Amino acid sequence: MNGFASHDLDEAAFGEKDSLTGVLRTFDAFPKTKPTYTRRTSTGGYTTILLVLFSAFLTFSEFRRWYAGAETQQFSVEKGVSQTLQINLDAVIAMRCQDIHINIQDASGDRILAGDMLKRDPTMWATWVKPGKVHHSRNKGDRRKREDMEEEDTHVAHVLGEVRKNRRKFKKSPRIGRQEPDSCRVFGSLEGNKVQGDFHITARGHGYVEFGEHLSHEAFNFSHLINELSFGPLYPTLLNPLDHTLATTPDHFNKFQYYLSIVPTIYTRTFTSLIPLNSTTHSPLASANTILTNQYAVTSQSHPVPEQSIPGIFFKFDIEPILLTIMESRGGFLALCVRLVNVVSGILVGGGWCYQLWGWGRENWGKGARARGLSGGEGMLHGRKAESDGGEE
Repeated sequence: MNGFASHDLDEAAFGEKDSLTGVLRTFDAFPKTKPTYTRRTSTGGYTTILLVLFSAFLTFSEFRRWYAGAETQQFSVEKGVSQTLQINLDAVIAMRCQDIHINIQDASGDRILAGDMLKRDPTMWATWVKPGKVHHSRNKGDRRKREDMEEEDTHVAHVLGEVRKNRRKFKKSPRIGRQEPDSCRVFGSLEGNKVQGDFHITARGHGYVEFGEHLSHEAFNFSHLINELSFGPLYPTLLNPLDHTLATTPDHFNKFQYYLSIVPTIYTRTFTSLIPLNSTTHSPLASANTILTNQYAVTSQSHPVPEQSIPGIFFKFDIEPILLTIMESRGGFLALCVRLVNVVSGILVGGGWCYQLWGWGRENWGKGARARGLSGGEGMLHGRKAESDGGEE
């Protein structure tokens, strides 16, 4: 009727059918192109593979970041009431065990005879001081290595992993055989008041009024190795600022002083911002994903003192009234899916636009090149250029 049938053409291929499907097609916001009107190229195939690989890489990176979680640090006023503080000490002093005196005195006036609560093992100094396993407090190169190692113990995942495999026990002292011991290992845990205090290691008969023989000054040697000094529950594999620290002196009368600032710290991995509290003390509760401990910063000094002064090793600690919460949290799975959809769709859409712009530019460049070729052939007739006005007469 309209002449299409005489040319073997089907009108249905060009018009819409009068049916429900045809009516719905009127509202289609995503117009389609018939496959017969499209052309596939190898360049488009390479571009598609590149976009798919890039999308897969970003998807994997986004998933890995979500799985690892994000850490946040928050300072707040410490909640609850905690009256005691556990002190963990493991140190080797280059003096005999019967020649040293240890005690704690806090700001409340309580004096704790730590020497009666800590264990003492006679040992050899050379057994503990081994190169590569201890760092000297005055060595700047060792200090930089220590800072890198301590940085690992500030991350929640590393701390929780170390805590799970901890035995919470001090290592046994090495055997010395029949050798005469020249040093003393002092180790153990004790409870003190959670207030400012001083921890002293002095010589027998010096520093405090006590009964007993006065120790000769020639026996003084307060060179020491600190294997462990921490506050709170004992986690031997976590590295504290003074762990494995060596300090030596050639003087008999020498005073080592350490000033510690203790900050209560919570490491937690949770999907919410709420940490369970003790109903009695209103303090945070420890769990498989939450540990309660204390960090500290330390400054130290060492100098010889006259014979009228008291030599020894002195730790002065102060507890900050703040609480540091280091939390590792992971976003919801639905939020991850939304981010992945945004990443993939953005890459595919942006890549499609870039490919179309590149094709458009290449097509226009080809048209310009063809136009310049035609303009160079003006005045040609039967394949020969017209003679110019300045030609031969």
